[in-house]
Amino acid sequence: MPHVRIDWFPGRTVEQKRELAEVLTREICRIGKCAPDAVGIVFTDVDTQNWARAGKLFSDG
Repeated sequence: MPHVRIDWFPGRTVEQKRELAEVLTREICRIGKCAPDAVGIVFTDVDTQNWARAGKLFSDG
């Protein structure tokens, strides 16, 4: 079963998540030759104070 996890900053609407889930599922099924009910997707909104890159929190600018 393909499983996709998307970690991103908060701010996306339910409509955006719905559209992305639909598109990702369709394309995973097309490329991976699987049924839509085999595809799992998790959206995780991560606050900028809980995410760092290059030694700096995103909340620090």
